[in-house]
Amino acid sequence: MAGNGVFVDIIEGDVFKYYSEGEWKKSASGKSVAIINPTTRKTQYKVQACTQEEVNKVMEVAKAAQKSWAKTPLWKRAELLHKAAAILKEHKAPIAECLVKEIAKPAKDAVTEVVRSGDLVSYTAEEGVRILGEGKFLVSDSFPGNERTKYCLTSKIPLGVILAIPPFNYPVNLAVSKIAPALIAGNSLVLKPPTQGAVACLHMVHCFHLAGFPKGLISCVTGKGSEIGDFLTMHPGVHCISFTGGDTGVAISKKAGMIPLQMELGGKDACIVLEDADLDLAAGSIVKGGFSYSGQRCTAVKVVLVMESVADALVEKVNAKVAKLTVGPPEEDCDITPVVSESSANFIEGLVMDAKQKNATFCQQYKREGNLIWPLLLDNVRPDMRIAWEEPFGPVLPVIRINSVEEGIHHCNASNFGLQGCVFTKDINKAILISDAMETGTVQINSAPARGPDHFPFQGIKDSGIGSQGITNSINMMTKVKTTVINLPTPSYTMGKL
Repeated sequence: MAGNGVFVDIIEGDVFKYYSEGEWKKSASGKSVAIINPTTRKTQYKVQACTQEEVNKVMEVAKAAQKSWAKTPLWKRAELLHKAAAILKEHKAPIAECLVKEIAKPAKDAVTEVVRSGDLVSYTAEEGVRILGEGKFLVSDSFPGNERTKYCLTSKIPLGVILAIPPFNYPVNLAVSKIAPALIAGNSLVLKPPTQGAVACLHMVHCFHLAGFPKGLISCVTGKGSEIGDFLTMHPGVHCISFTGGDTGVAISKKAGMIPLQMELGGKDACIVLEDADLDLAAGSIVKGGFSYSGQRCTAVKVVLVMESVADALVEKVNAKVAKLTVGPPEEDCDITPVVSESSANFIEGLVMDAKQKNATFCQQYKREGNLIWPLLLDNVRPDMRIAWEEPFGPVLPVIRINSVEEGIHHCNASNFGLQGCVFTKDINKAILISDAMETGTVQINSAPARGPDHFPFQGIKDSGIGSQGITNSINMMTKVKTTVINLPTPSYTMGKL
């Protein structure tokens, strides 16, 4: 159970504590923030509403802890990460319980997220030892006009304090995807979890605490974004921000100052289906890609662009699969569970009503109970409908019929987003040409968009983000190059004579 057993220290009364200086603490504010269960729409948990003064203290401690952590041998950093990964997987049940109650993630998917997170931490430990254990040796006479009088040694050094801000939909996995690279690289880490998902994050942080990381190296502050959000992202003690979320990321990037940013800010991932596509494969991928976790994924299929000649057949196959999706509470492992909040459900409904007003074809009856929205496929969607461009983050999927590949690429590229896309065709040459033409960070050929495996590069262009994620890319991004140049009095050559 959440807050029990080894996790008993992280809660007092009915309010979960925040984590600073290696200890679980209550905020001096005396206030808390309620976390609403999307299924019951009642308060499920409460977390501390930290103050700006407490943030200042966290930053001060993080800076001091990082200095000594940077001197910790790489193998020792990796050893602690492996230990944290094992503890995380050992306690997957209570963490998964939090995910079910905070974000209505189906129970089996919640367990999968925690196990995947442990695997990510272990992989990062291994990858970090390899990447950071290597440097470069350069010589001066490779550049015209120089003799071999300079030896240049390069290595990767930590940035300092990393601020990690994960989203509600994968609060544990996307938190550790930032935490583990930061730590193996020698940085300290300040985590600001999303409100929905905060308690799962606090449990995850306690696994790192139990692993024995130095005090102050990892901190987790909870609270209202309006009170500590800008204060955190604009704090002079922060040397890098890794953020996954939505429009807030654009505001952060404008305010953050001259520090490295890693941003993933959503997408309107297009699925282009050609005449020669395997329609059964495409339909299965569209349903999985569009409706998994109720469509609340940055890499969900957000719009289907299908050639008119096969559109009827594809829509029929997709509808047959949609009819088999189970709808209900996450505890029962239903395919479609309540979306994260009432405001999110209202936004999705607004997109649906706009499409209805503009005569989109409803393949299913629109149905909503509270935050629970039944899966809906909208056919004959036109570019003048909001759903054609806006990201619903819910179980509603638009189908736009196209008459040429160029028309599909044009729609894809006209979006403000550019995270991922996919194309279904049996012609690999055509697939590569379309992939190259699509203005997205990743294109999947004959599969739905996906972030993983977690060591693959993951990035967006345009409003979908800055920089690239994936374990190797994150380690490199959270370090900077340091060079030392040895100047020789006379040219020297390997195996040369004195």
